[in-house]
Amino acid sequence: MQTQKQTWEQQQSQVQRLKNSESIGYGESPTREDKEEEMSRSALTTFRAKEEEIERKKMEVREKVQAQLGRVEEETKRLAEIREELEALADPTRKEVALVRKKIDAVNRELKPLGQSCQKKEKEYKEALDAFNEKNKEKAQLITKLMELVSESERLRMKKLEELSKHIDSLR
Repeated sequence: MQTQKQTWEQQQSQVQRLKNSESIGYGESPTREDKEEEMSRSALTTFRAKEEEIERKKMEVREKVQAQLGRVEEETKRLAEIREELEALADPTRKEVALVRKKIDAVNRELKPLGQSCQKKEKEYKEALDAFNEKNKEKAQLITKLMELVSESERLRMKKLEELSKHIDSLR
């Protein structure tokens, strides 16, 4: 089997012979031209055949490489499945544990602001309750004072009425 370089060299030598024969002149016999033309065709046919063979071999190699790549991909998938099975065997509840831990972390993140909000509202509630109790105490004191004032006012009015009544009775 010839290499591409050898085939190319043969074709170049045939082309050179053809050029040399043209430079010799027109006085040569027509059979020689026929022979050179035949050689030229033969060289071209040989070249084409070699090119086709090269292309065919390239396609064969390409197909083999694709087949190997397909097998490699299948093996890669199989190895990944085996790795997952091994991990599952190592700790069958690991995924569940990881999931529960993530949920706990999420709940903790939610609890922190809720706890702060609860403490703030408890503080506000206590302050509001203290203010409410203070105002209730103040109201009770004011009601007591009002009752005292009303009682005092009634007593004074009754006293006045009695004095007036006595005064009227004395005038009669």
